[in-house]
Amino acid sequence: MAKISEITMSEARELVRGAGLRGTSCRLSVLQYLSAATTPLSHAEVAEELDAHGYDKSTIYRSLVELAEAGLLSRFDVGDHTWRFEFRRGETPHYEGTEHPHFMCVTCGKVACLDDVDIKLKASNKKAYSDITEVLLKGHCRECG
Repeated sequence: MAKISEITMSEARELVRGAGLRGTSCRLSVLQYLSAATTPLSHAEVAEELDAHGYDKSTIYRSLVELAEAGLLSRFDVGDHTWRFEFRRGETPHYEGTEHPHFMCVTCGKVACLDDVDIKLKASNKKAYSDITEVLLKGHCRECG
């Protein structure tokens, strides 16, 4: 996985403590790992990486949930009953949805952020909903397409 502006351990500690949580080594590692991820990751994907560092899967899962509840991670399900988590870069804390759309390949199941896609809703369609918390586009990725 390619890395993008990974936060430092001291930045992770500051974010975790600022959210009112203890800065445990697992929470800090989870937050730092997700800050370098280019796509939302499932618990299994995070555990696969951090298990090698001595963290058990249940501790990693609890850390993911606690960091999401504290507003440091976004947590969402793309319809396959698997929670995916992503680091919240400068987004409003405690926002339950995501602020950018995601794409899911219906063949391989890969999920990607669509940071450069802007979804516009027509004013006439606003009568059908009161609050949109997530936009998910489905199709075939380039590898499967």
